[in-house]
Amino acid sequence: MRPAKDFYRPLAVGAPTPVREIPFPPSRMIHFFPPSNEKMRSKVPQIAPTVDILLANLEDGVPADQKDAARAGMIEVATTVDFGQTQFWTRVNSLDSPWCLDDLTAAVLECGEALDVIMIPKVEGPEDIHYVDRLLAQLEAKAGLTEPLLVHAILETARGVANVEEICAASPRMQGLSLGPADLAANRRMKTTRVGGGHPGYLVREDPPVGDDGETQIDATRTTYQQDLWHYTIARMVDACVTHGILPFYGPFGDIKDTVACEDQFRNAYLLGCVGAWSLHPVQIDIAKKVFSPDPADVAHAQRVIEAMGDGTGAIMLDGKMEDDASVKQCHVVVELAKRLSERDADLAATYGF
Repeated sequence: MRPAKDFYRPLAVGAPTPVREIPFPPSRMIHFFPPSNEKMRSKVPQIAPTVDILLANLEDGVPADQKDAARAGMIEVATTVDFGQTQFWTRVNSLDSPWCLDDLTAAVLECGEALDVIMIPKVEGPEDIHYVDRLLAQLEAKAGLTEPLLVHAILETARGVANVEEICAASPRMQGLSLGPADLAANRRMKTTRVGGGHPGYLVREDPPVGDDGETQIDATRTTYQQDLWHYTIARMVDACVTHGILPFYGPFGDIKDTVACEDQFRNAYLLGCVGAWSLHPVQIDIAKKVFSPDPADVAHAQRVIEAMGDGTGAIMLDGKMEDDASVKQCHVVVELAKRLSERDADLAATYGF
C-alpha cells in the first residue's frame, strides 16, 4: 500500500502531478460513436456541441477485424475536431485483450490533451487500476503532457461490484464508474437477455384475497409490480463513488425504440444519485438532458427553501411542509447542479430564471 504522502506524486519521472479533485462539468450523457465508421466520424463536428461527453468506442460493438480502424478513427477525430466545451473520452478494449496496450498507447501518444478520460471496461479490482495508472504515467511522461488523463471504470462483473470501494480508491485518476448491466448480468448468471432496464418476470404480487368461506383465493386476479433489477448495484456504486469523490453513471439502455422505459430507467438512476447515463443513439441524448437536468419546479422550490432558511439551521414550515438543516442540504444539491448546467446552456438558464 502506498503511503498517503505518496498518493499524489507522479508514478513516472516527468509525468504530470495527479489531480486532487475531480472536475464536474456537465456530464448528463456519455454519447458513444464507432470511430471505425467513416460516416459516423464525419458527423462528429455536428454531434459534439449537442452532448456533454462524446466517446470514441474501441471495445464492444467493434468487430475484431476493425479494431485497428477504430483506433485510427479515434486519432483522426482527436486531432481534427474542435470539441469546444464537450468532453472527449474513449473506451479502450479490456485489459486482457490483445488490443488494449495499443489502445492506451495511441490514446496518450497520439490523442494526448484532446482526450479528457479513458474508460476501462471489466475492471475487477484495484490491481487493474494500478496497472493502468502506472502505464499512463509512463506514456504521459513520454508524450510530455502537462495534465494527467483521468480514468473511468465500468462495473461489469460480480467481483468488480464486490471490490467497488477499493476500485474507487485505487488512484487519484479515478473520475467515475459506470454500471455495465449486460456483461454484469452474464457474469452473475442472471436470467435476462436485456441490456439494462427491468424485466417483467422480476416482480412482487399483492396478497391473495380471502373468499366468503375464509379461504385464500390464490388463483384470483392480483396486481403485480415490476421491480428494478439494478437498484442494489446502482445504490452501492453511488455510495462508493460519493465516498471517494468521483462520479457515478448509469450505463446503456439497449431498447432504443422504448424511449418511455429508457426515461424511467435514467430517472431511477438520477434519483439514486447518478450524474448521467450512456447514450447509444441520438434519440437518447434529449432523454438524458431532460432527466439529468433538475426540474425547473424543483429548482424554484429549492431556492425558496434556501432563502427561507437563512443561515441553514433550525426548522421552518413552508407550504405545509417541514424544512430543516437536512432539507437545505438537499436543496443546495439541486440548485448547484442547475447553476453548473446553466453555465453552458442558455436556454436552460432561462428556464431556471438564472
